[in-house]
Amino acid sequence: MMKIAEVKNDVMGQFHDALYLGDVRERVKILENAGHLPLAYITASVHGLRDIANRLAVELGDNVPSLPDGKRASLLMPPSPVLCAGDWPLLMVSKGMFEGGLDNTGRSAEEDYEEAADADWGEALDIGEVENMQNGDISTVLEEEDVHIETEEGGWDLEDLDLPPDTDTPKTAPNARSSVFIAPNPGMPVSQIWVQKSSLAAEHAAAGNYDTAMRLLNRQLGIKNFSPLRPLFMDLHMGSHTYLRALSLAPVISLAVERGWSESASPNVRGPPALVSNFSQLDEKLQAGYKATTAGKFSEALHHFVAILQTIPFIVVETRREVDEVKELIIIVREYVLGLQMELKRKELTDDPVRQQELAAYFTHCRLQSPHRRLALLNAMTVCYKAQNLSTAAHFARELLETNPTAENQAKKARQVLQAAERNMRDVTPVNYDFRNPFVVCGSTHTPIYRGQKDVTCPYCSTHFVPSQKEQLCTVCELAEVGADASGLVCSPSQIG
Repeated sequence: MMKIAEVKNDVMGQFHDALYLGDVRERVKILENAGHLPLAYITASVHGLRDIANRLAVELGDNVPSLPDGKRASLLMPPSPVLCAGDWPLLMVSKGMFEGGLDNTGRSAEEDYEEAADADWGEALDIGEVENMQNGDISTVLEEEDVHIETEEGGWDLEDLDLPPDTDTPKTAPNARSSVFIAPNPGMPVSQIWVQKSSLAAEHAAAGNYDTAMRLLNRQLGIKNFSPLRPLFMDLHMGSHTYLRALSLAPVISLAVERGWSESASPNVRGPPALVSNFSQLDEKLQAGYKATTAGKFSEALHHFVAILQTIPFIVVETRREVDEVKELIIIVREYVLGLQMELKRKELTDDPVRQQELAAYFTHCRLQSPHRRLALLNAMTVCYKAQNLSTAAHFARELLETNPTAENQAKKARQVLQAAERNMRDVTPVNYDFRNPFVVCGSTHTPIYRGQKDVTCPYCSTHFVPSQKEQLCTVCELAEVGADASGLVCSPSQIG
């Protein structure tokens, strides 16, 4: 093709063919003939053709282009072609009964010819007698031979059959084997089998049915914002498939990975898809969140807890006990997310001491682990004491001592605050906080919702909100619509149906 392009003076076609062949010298030659000496020089230099590069540098003189430093060029080579003989792959098709597939298997044509030559097809001609005959006598000999053959015993004795004219003889016997290969019908795709009877959003996402997975999450949990879940959708789909590249030019083969597969599994029974997320991974993230909370890294801890909330909808467990553990984990993580959000907001309000006291007080009402609740009580006690709200500070000091703090400095500070508050048990500035009246904290406004007041909840994480936040996005899980109707979390095959 390159030679043809050169004959036709097709410069671009010739250059493209040189690229496909990986012929650098031909490319340099074409560029030089076309008058592009700087490009020819660069091409020769980066590919190590020093002799040609030096010759072109002399011709360019002071116009020699400079090459960038620190970059190594690589030769642009086309992929190796796939060579195969004939039609590939080949199918083994047995011969029909009329194609030598019965008793003649393995016999060559020469053997058949030799046997046919020795068969009783007629007597040999006496060539010597024929040569001595005159013209016209050959017919007499042939007639005598014909008569002799007719009188001799043997031959096939084939006679015409008096068949009725309307009889149609079938071309092929009804039960004869056909030599034409008929490909079997394709079976049901594995992805379709996975979602056929499944109501688990994780399995639909693993099968690549993102639309049905989102519909399930919306119906079960009221999820409306799917942007944070996009990486999880992609991970589930990619993690449930493995990919095999057979040849450089062949398409990549996708193979489904099933959960709980073993060598003894039946090939006709398809298992559910393998999932990249499991309950043990969530426990590891939970411990990482606890550790960051203890160290005071609230932004890092908040990131861990939100990630857990957004992963739980794609967790699949097997037993009812594990289902209860997943639901309990949602409550634990929700409380930490709400508390850490209030604490981070409190640190931003440096010019509002009243709001700082309120948020610190609300943080103590989140259901935290004992070490973290002690830290929250110590923090609220310190903030209120510095604001001269001694009565509220004394309340937090008593709460802290009731938790039996193991750290001696915590108990010591609590007793000192109680002694100082006993001399002047009053608050300088009023705050919106009444520890005697039970309440829950609104996840958006971070204000108390006292018992008996109306509220709405998130259908997924069950965070409480004031009625004005209905139909808004939940600020804790960042997924569901506040006040939406939902059937509830489904994370186990036993819950289906």
